[in-house]
Amino acid sequence: MSHSEPVKVEVGLGDRAYDILIGPGLLSGSGTKIAGRLPGTRAAIVTDENVAAAHLETLQAGLEKGGIEAAVITLPAGEKTKSFAHLEEVVDGVLAAKLERRDVVVALGGGVIGDLAGFAAGIVRRGMNFVQVPTSLLAQVDSSVGGKTGINSARGKNLVGVFNQPKLVLADTGVLDTLPIREFRAGYAELAKYGLIDRPGFFAWLEENWQKVFAGGPERTEAIAEACRAKADVVARDEFETGDRALLNLGHTFGHALEAATNYDGARLVHGEGVAIGMALAHRFSARLNLASPDDAERVEAHLRAVGLPWRMADIAGQLPDPETLLGFITQDKKVSRGALTFILTRGVGHAFIAKDVPPSEVLSFLKASHPG
Repeated sequence: MSHSEPVKVEVGLGDRAYDILIGPGLLSGSGTKIAGRLPGTRAAIVTDENVAAAHLETLQAGLEKGGIEAAVITLPAGEKTKSFAHLEEVVDGVLAAKLERRDVVVALGGGVIGDLAGFAAGIVRRGMNFVQVPTSLLAQVDSSVGGKTGINSARGKNLVGVFNQPKLVLADTGVLDTLPIREFRAGYAELAKYGLIDRPGFFAWLEENWQKVFAGGPERTEAIAEACRAKADVVARDEFETGDRALLNLGHTFGHALEAATNYDGARLVHGEGVAIGMALAHRFSARLNLASPDDAERVEAHLRAVGLPWRMADIAGQLPDPETLLGFITQDKKVSRGALTFILTRGVGHAFIAKDVPPSEVLSFLKASHPG
């Protein structure tokens, strides 16, 4: 694939529709792509120290080629950066650079940077333009698409934020070559999620081709594009997560609880790993409720194991809180409605559905059965 021909996926949201461009070399061409959509713009690049070391120069040079001058705001890497303190730092940096409403905030980084920069862009000057340049697989297939932005609170993950759609997403597949293997695997969990939600053929394709996706080349681009198509379809139907979009949370209710239980310590558990364990648990829980066959749960677990992802609570280093405490984290989840628990469960691989009013007692007994303690 030549650098001049990225794969294009459109997110159809009427007058707020935007393109996701996927392929190698997009950082170098970023200025032309952004200036074509937002002429005469200035930019603030929001990034973290790790990503800046690897990719900031390439992006700056790419923006310059398109005539875009950019201020840079560099933050520490890691989930703890999604905080009120760093949100204030980004907002202050954008204002200090004297950027105007029609200028653009460019998020260069993984999901943490994208969520934080997108939230800042949504509130500074009552809303500025925003472009996602995701540098992790997880961000390319999931968090950079769909406009969910925000930060964590001491009371839970992603509880403060706004829906703010980007003007453009530039998913440069070449940058994934610098990603540590653990981070690539974590992103792969979100990739597999789209197959498990409603694309059984895609999941089967991943079972056959995952090694090629890891190796790079056309399979990687195709897998990312297919995941983006899947997400774009859901977002176009349900932008504000009042219905179908909740399906994208497959694995996340358990996963977020496990992240909270490890105090968001990335050394123990990163987001995609929490999602992997959460998806395995969701399939196992569905089998326990006689909604799906145990064979489906085993198939999902086998694939996660094959690619090197954790798939059960026992795979998390260190002690976990007791099942009652884990249930407490689950009841803080955003998908709780008036105290009733909502889970994304499944009738089999590729047949996920939204289950409302799941009895907490059922969840607790399942957590007790699944808990390594």
